[in-house]
Amino acid sequence: MTGPASGAATDEVLMRSDMERLSAADVRAHIRAGRWPHTTKRLALGREQANLVILEERYAFDFMRFCLRNPKPLPLIEVTDPGDPEPKQVAPGADLRTDVPAYCLYRDGRLAEEVRDIRELWRPDHVAFLTGCNLSVDQVMLDAEIPLPHLVDEGAKASQYISNIPCEPAGIFSGPVVVSMRPIPKNLVVKVIEITSRYPQCHGAPIHVGDPAAIGIDDIGRVDWGTANPVGPDQVPVFWACGVTAQAVAQASKIPEMITHASGHLFVTDRAVLDPVK
Repeated sequence: MTGPASGAATDEVLMRSDMERLSAADVRAHIRAGRWPHTTKRLALGREQANLVILEERYAFDFMRFCLRNPKPLPLIEVTDPGDPEPKQVAPGADLRTDVPAYCLYRDGRLAEEVRDIRELWRPDHVAFLTGCNLSVDQVMLDAEIPLPHLVDEGAKASQYISNIPCEPAGIFSGPVVVSMRPIPKNLVVKVIEITSRYPQCHGAPIHVGDPAAIGIDDIGRVDWGTANPVGPDQVPVFWACGVTAQAVAQASKIPEMITHASGHLFVTDRAVLDPVK
């Protein structure tokens, strides 16, 4: 992995304007050095960002089957060898123990703690899974002039909710699909659906448009993860499957141990976001 960008290598936490100009490798270098504890939105634009799940090897095959059966919330990007924290296919030289801004540790289905570094937690039987995320298409949305809250408001994240849509179970793994909601201007809904449908590796097209109650969300102002983004009179709530589904599954299935990224704090890969239509 290359070092930090010239002129930006300090021991201070950087500004997002500094980070937005960097390569994926340089973004990871600053995260590893503790200079970037924030969300990864708008970083290394044009490169895929990934959700992270780390499990004991004894659960890895069941979780891989779970991902393959539920490709909308968990589109697989890479699975590491047991004990190896390097995702060699999508980010050679990276270290999944240090290169994510914040991690969540779940024990027996409960969130035990949130940490910045998991080297002390890593074991020889750990297997890491990287799955696609729709933050990867931030550049596409900016180019299309889609005013998503997390792209125009520094403090905003996608609103994430536990839905009443069940995942297809596999082994010990079962639970609900988590959805991310973005308020979309009514005149842009069709355009947004058409754009996102071209990126199945980043959750693809929405799974629901309109009434939140239809998918079990009674109060759109109360989020399970992320931030509440109000829906204006000229907007429609649009819902995508979300990789945080893995965290809801950890809770529902009471997994003895699962390590994940914290919501919005993704792993930035070297892989370019490609439009298969072009």
